[in-house]
Amino acid sequence: MKQVLQNASGGEVTVVDVPSPQLLPGCVLVRIAASLVSAGTERASSEFASKNLLQKAQARPDLVRDVIGKVRRDGLFATIQAVRTRLDQPTALGYSSSGTVIAVAEGLTDIAVGDRIACAGANHAVHAEIACVPRLLVAKIPDISEVSFEEAAFTTVGTIALHGIRLAEVKLGDTVAVIGLGLLGQLSVQMLKAAGCHVLGMDIAADRAELALHLGANVVATTSSQFRDICQQHTRGYGADSVLITAETPSSEPVNVAGQVARDRAIVVAIGAVGMEVDRRIYYEKELDFRISRSYGPGRYDAVYEQKGRDYPIGHVRWTETRNMEAFLRLLADGKLDVRSLITHRFSIDRASTAYDLITGKSQEKFLGVVFEYPENSAVAPRIELASMQSSSQSPPAQDLVQVGLLGAGAFATGVLLPAIQQHADTKLVGACSATGAHSRHAADKFRFRYCTTDERELIRDANINTLVIATRHNLHAAQVLSGLAAGKHIFCEKPLCLKEEELADIVRAYESNGQRTRLLVGFNRRFAPMAQQLKTFIGEIHEPLAMQYRVNAGYIAPDHWLNDPEVGGGRLLGDVCHFIDFLSFLAGSLPIEVETNDLASGGQYSGDNVIVSLRFANGSHGSISYFANGDKSFSKERVEVFGGGAVGVLEDFRRLELVRAGKRKVIHSRMRQDKGHRAEWASFASSIGSGQASPIFFSDIVSSTLATLRALDSRSSGRAESIDVAAFLNLHGATGAHS
Repeated sequence: MKQVLQNASGGEVTVVDVPSPQLLPGCVLVRIAASLVSAGTERASSEFASKNLLQKAQARPDLVRDVIGKVRRDGLFATIQAVRTRLDQPTALGYSSSGTVIAVAEGLTDIAVGDRIACAGANHAVHAEIACVPRLLVAKIPDISEVSFEEAAFTTVGTIALHGIRLAEVKLGDTVAVIGLGLLGQLSVQMLKAAGCHVLGMDIAADRAELALHLGANVVATTSSQFRDICQQHTRGYGADSVLITAETPSSEPVNVAGQVARDRAIVVAIGAVGMEVDRRIYYEKELDFRISRSYGPGRYDAVYEQKGRDYPIGHVRWTETRNMEAFLRLLADGKLDVRSLITHRFSIDRASTAYDLITGKSQEKFLGVVFEYPENSAVAPRIELASMQSSSQSPPAQDLVQVGLLGAGAFATGVLLPAIQQHADTKLVGACSATGAHSRHAADKFRFRYCTTDERELIRDANINTLVIATRHNLHAAQVLSGLAAGKHIFCEKPLCLKEEELADIVRAYESNGQRTRLLVGFNRRFAPMAQQLKTFIGEIHEPLAMQYRVNAGYIAPDHWLNDPEVGGGRLLGDVCHFIDFLSFLAGSLPIEVETNDLASGGQYSGDNVIVSLRFANGSHGSISYFANGDKSFSKERVEVFGGGAVGVLEDFRRLELVRAGKRKVIHSRMRQDKGHRAEWASFASSIGSGQASPIFFSDIVSSTLATLRALDSRSSGRAESIDVAAFLNLHGATGAHS
């Protein structure tokens, strides 16, 4: 299928053939018929993307601070790689569209294949022939109506205007001023008239002011002074009851003009993106209520509402974003809105780049509503071949080659994993899979996979793939590992292996049932880092229990980040601390037998992200992991200290290693490049497949680190230490071999 994508580094807009998206839980698959280009939002995105690095830095000083902090912490080369990866990712454009439902996720009963719907949401209602959209970001077009798809494509933008009107608390008979008569302004004018309001409009473009007058505004103006005069004249000198700012400009003039034309104690609502240098005197003297409208209404940016489909009770939240969408569509169906008059240009999806030349001003042509049109029978094609296969799909891969199928093509996979994997001469990249076609195609093109897909079954059943690399979100790992093992694939799974003890038991049984013929490795990369290996060699001469401290300055992430979602990411303890439990097990040379977790009583935004994990190992060693989110990210992230046998080893951020014994000190530096072991990890794993030797981490060690992490979570809940008996766990679930 065709999709409109933007290059984040240069701003170029292209139409790319990508695999059609997979149908995700709680979503519908939609064949798009029309989509609306949001001139303000998409022009701003395009203009920012087209800036050079210096201009981007000037526009986003917050990002510059993050980059400087990363250079100090991780080194120059690691930072350059991270920035390049971020800029290299394609951006999906569009957030307002309409079409026909062609597939419905299991459990959705109020929407059916064949329904005509409007779609909303960035990264969902994109400019593409097929889209996967969460249920609460779609609304049915009324059955008994003649609303066309191109009219319904205005729903998202119309809903933004409608939510702004609701925030203004307008009432029948109110006089409302509207500043800015682009799409948002024109739609606002019409809805205000439908609500029985007296509407005064202003725009510096005479043709837009004239159009607003034609569509229902009572009076319009094209200058600030003229607008102030008409607002005085039409309110008997009191001023407007409410003011909607629907302009899009960095200037603060609209905000201050709004204050001038508003009556005493009026409500001013900023719907468009405008300058915010408010003249306090104006707002203070009138005691104005200034509000900023947040997109479509309640539910927007709430992952529980949008992604998980948990609606708000209508008795508590009357107008959610979904119900606002439905209200806008009813206005269309009732003939209260004229959106056809707003359409100035129509383009087929093939000509998308021409449309962006228009909205960015390159073509120097006036425009208002720009609509993309799509073929009526766009095919659902979840796989795209990029190169001819060197062997039949029925022929197994050569035994000495690692032939990779990638599940998950996000920033970590494309920025860290794949660069490490592709350096191995005996590794061939076959198929790349991601939930979105854009990411799948981008990874496949960049790293020269033979095909890309959005259907993981393509990789599972492909006889030319003998190894699965799993880099999806954490809640998908266990099921994908089980599918891969059942198909006889070798598995490289990014941490964590799973999120529940029951899933770990299933994996143990599946691994044992195939006679341990396949290799399974979890991405515990730190033990493969060169400095980690040097530290291990140094402490290998110590024949007594070790005392180990691992301090992690993890940094704050928002509570609604997917990693903090217990159902998706599992939380930071399962999703991140597992790394450090494995590393201490590696240094101790022994398996943990007891774990205790305590939260730091930090409260506030850091609640739950500051933990201290204490581990006791079978050989008498002790380890402590201090994982903190309440520090400064520019400071060193990871520091490991090991004491024992009259010696001390200190590893700082995998860039500095200090070894001290008998008064002699050895310091190893790597100032420019940080190496956390990803390349060596893959080389060891690939070699084990090619040679038939054991996996570089014994299966029992992987199970031990995973079980210890799960028990650490249990300890956090129970408030007591939890025991870990990996041998008993393996035997309980059918393991009989040496667990290599």
